[in-house]
Amino acid sequence: MEDWSFPPRYDDSYVPPADSRYWFPKRETMPAADREKLILERLQQVCSYAYDNAPFYRRKWDEAGFHPSHLRTLEDFEEKVPVVTKADLRRSQAENQPFGDYLCVPDSEIFHIHGTSGTTGRPTAFAIGRNDWKAVANAHARIMWGMGIRPGDMVCVAAILSLYMGSWGALAGAERLGAKAFPFGAGAPGMTIRCAQWLDLMKPAAFYGTPTYALHLAQAAIGEGLDPRKFGLRAMFFSGEPGASIPGVRDKIEDFYGAKVFDCGSMAEMTPFMNVAGTLETSGLLCWQDVVYTEVCDPKTMRRVPYGQRGTPVYTHLERTSQPMIRLASGDLTLWTDEPNPCGRTYPRLPQGIFGRIDDMFTIRGENIYPSEIDAVLNELPAYGGEHQIVITREAAMDELLLRVEAHADAASRGEGEVAAFRAEVARRMQKMLGLRTAVEIVQQGLLPRTDFKARRVVDDRAVFRELRQQIAAEGGA
Repeated sequence: MEDWSFPPRYDDSYVPPADSRYWFPKRETMPAADREKLILERLQQVCSYAYDNAPFYRRKWDEAGFHPSHLRTLEDFEEKVPVVTKADLRRSQAENQPFGDYLCVPDSEIFHIHGTSGTTGRPTAFAIGRNDWKAVANAHARIMWGMGIRPGDMVCVAAILSLYMGSWGALAGAERLGAKAFPFGAGAPGMTIRCAQWLDLMKPAAFYGTPTYALHLAQAAIGEGLDPRKFGLRAMFFSGEPGASIPGVRDKIEDFYGAKVFDCGSMAEMTPFMNVAGTLETSGLLCWQDVVYTEVCDPKTMRRVPYGQRGTPVYTHLERTSQPMIRLASGDLTLWTDEPNPCGRTYPRLPQGIFGRIDDMFTIRGENIYPSEIDAVLNELPAYGGEHQIVITREAAMDELLLRVEAHADAASRGEGEVAAFRAEVARRMQKMLGLRTAVEIVQQGLLPRTDFKARRVVDDRAVFRELRQQIAAEGGA
């Protein structure tokens, strides 16, 4: 296949003809069975490399009774290679600071250092070699090409330029593509209004950020008398949180900006994070299997599920040499298919995107609830003010769900009757979607906090209840 080797060696001057639908025509359109034969060869190389260079993998695989020489089929890979979890990575880095004993290159070859924010638990450090960074940029450029972004187009990167890998990956891809890179960033006080003003001035062709921020930005722009449709955006691509595949959220963003919305992104550890991403002609997310090999697996057995079924994505790098991830369990939930794609690419597809993280799911009175389901319902309501909060409480022995929902200023201005009708409609829709009774509190628009990054909308007050019960029990109470 075009320029496919391990370690990867890409020609930085290569760009396909402007009228080409594909960056690498052969790689992207070859029969899936032919690609899988080549992927098997690559997996054999990657596993041998990791076994020789990473004590982490050698130890884990020896314990599981696996050796790279045992890898003769894709089924061998899926059945014999144990999954890696984020807890495994954190433990490795705690014991082998700072990068863990799955670092496969000398310290002198590290080019970029990124990582998780560390807001919960120990942060995870990413060490990316110089050649890996070039491969990441090439993969992102290639996928952005599939979105219709071309050399000379301006790409606004409106995400935090810090340890967060998403913004840097989008920037590297824009630069490799030959686009005009516009790294605006996000997060500083007053940045949202300034971003709207700059978008109105510069008229970029493409925008990268999170869905939550794009909605917040549109509302802020309108509040300043600016029309987001006049920013001139053609393509808006997102990662970091579910949203861009949720019809209510996606449609609202497209309506605000008049641009095509693309969902993308897997995990920061898997950069190129856009290894699952939509294209101009194909909805949902394609699994770009020759960049990162993706399996959708049963969360309990970690065995691959048939196409048409739900499971959790498990990812394997096919081009990374510095900290290769081999069967990294994502903890997300999705559904995959192998139907023909309108764009002609022969990759599996996640037609409904990523539903959300399995560990974001919570259970209320026996019903499993995903926050993305609530997002989808609210964003379909015209009176929704753009933000909400999900509060889980416990009364006696019963879990209760409370939604604090902003009402759009226009709806609130029509009086209590309009607000009451909105409250009743939210409760009715939630009962239909979730199958349980939900308490609804309507608040004025702008009361709930906004974010320039990933939205955090779930507040679980059951922990407070548990602590109180434990305190009472310790004191000898009922």
